[in-house]
Amino acid sequence: MARALASYDALLPREYADRAPARLRLAARLLGRSKKADAKLPPGERLAKALERMGPSAVKLGQFLATRPDILGADIARGLESLQDRLPPFAESEARHIVETESGRPLDKVFRKFGPPVAAASIAQVHEAETSEEQPRRVAVKILRPNIEAEFARDFDAFRLAAAVAERFMSEARRLRLKALVETLANSVALELDLRMEGAAAAELALNTRDDADFRVPAIDWTRTSARVVTSEWIDGIPLRDPAPLLAAGHDPKRLAAALIRTFLTQALRDGFFHADMHPGNLFVDAEGRICAVDFGIMGRLDPSMRRFLAETLGGFLARDYRRVAEIHFEVGFVPKTHNVDTFAQALRAVGEPIFGLTARDVSMARLLEQLFETTRRFDMQLQPQLVLLQKTMVVVEGLARTLDPEFDIWEASRPALENWMVDHLGPEARFREAAGGLSNLGRLVEHIPQLLRDSEMIAGQLAEGGLKLHPDSVKEIAAAQVRRTRHVRVAIWIAAAGTLGILAVLL
Repeated sequence: MARALASYDALLPREYADRAPARLRLAARLLGRSKKADAKLPPGERLAKALERMGPSAVKLGQFLATRPDILGADIARGLESLQDRLPPFAESEARHIVETESGRPLDKVFRKFGPPVAAASIAQVHEAETSEEQPRRVAVKILRPNIEAEFARDFDAFRLAAAVAERFMSEARRLRLKALVETLANSVALELDLRMEGAAAAELALNTRDDADFRVPAIDWTRTSARVVTSEWIDGIPLRDPAPLLAAGHDPKRLAAALIRTFLTQALRDGFFHADMHPGNLFVDAEGRICAVDFGIMGRLDPSMRRFLAETLGGFLARDYRRVAEIHFEVGFVPKTHNVDTFAQALRAVGEPIFGLTARDVSMARLLEQLFETTRRFDMQLQPQLVLLQKTMVVVEGLARTLDPEFDIWEASRPALENWMVDHLGPEARFREAAGGLSNLGRLVEHIPQLLRDSEMIAGQLAEGGLKLHPDSVKEIAAAQVRRTRHVRVAIWIAAAGTLGILAVLL
């Protein structure tokens, strides 16, 4: 593994070598450095190529790091976005065996027809099939790769050990909490390795969007779904990537571009649950002109506070109300109150004003969000993984929309979704619902008054005896909160990551 990284000049890229510890520079020299054409690529893209060579677990690690520019830096994260989650398919005979094992029946009792793989990725591959009923249905059968669970378990044990060693010897690794990051990725992959979870995600998204005229989710066949196999309705449609075939079939690419943005933002704002892998290979247009999505292994969630933050931030930029954008950052606790709200609003104005006066084709919402996150880091805002995943998905969705319509105005297309959210959550009816909820909470408060009185007596007694007594766990939490408020300076991030990769390389 160390040689794989070194062969792409990704173990300790030359761009960062002069800032690395001497021992790390020595190890990199001993392992050699690529003299291939790939060495001319930016460091992030070289790292992506090295990870692709190392296999599925490394690819997943790279994809995860692409959503965390706070760890490796924006330039490295951007390079990792080039990672391709594609591998050669495994044998059809193995796929048939897995289906039979999971269903407990011969294949011909499950499917009347079972074709060769039509797509293969790092975790699973997809086959076209027909069900065995008297009136068969065309379905897509997604099957996990053989022994993929054991492979990921082995690799993540190595990742955990590497993170532990890195945190033991490197302060930057401790600041980045590499052990926690590895566990986050491990938990995410564990869910992805249970295809019932993907089926459940598709079913939830289908329920949320059942009344949306422009979007459709294929139905899950739960009788043919298990932990290692998920079966869904086959989607017959035109890939949403090239305007020419869509025009030939009678579809309007401009309408589809607007529908795609509205769909994505509606899922994020209205439902707080969105398809986070909306690349052209996962999106099709059916005969009725609806956008059909497939592959629900990567989904994003936004809790109510995140949805409000997103809507008010984008709405504030639309209205050029930078003071309001600044206030919402403080209200949700993203920016510490040690900073001045007016100074922060001034920094936001520097982000927003350059986009006004530009043509629609020159204005990027995804780029605006990226610049916003870069600015907020200067005001001690820690990047929120939910929002970064949304921004990364926005990059893909926006790029696809502009492919369909080069004159696409993303702000105008986004306005209905933002306005609907504002009306539903900040309008008079929303205030009435909040008031009703407040009355309900008041009723629950009345129920607890006796306990509150007892607690008050206890506190008064402790004060009379010399002061309040805090539980040791509470003291630890207060100390931890104080530490979290301490300002950190982001330095030498790539060196920490390179050191971790070097440790991992030795361990593997």
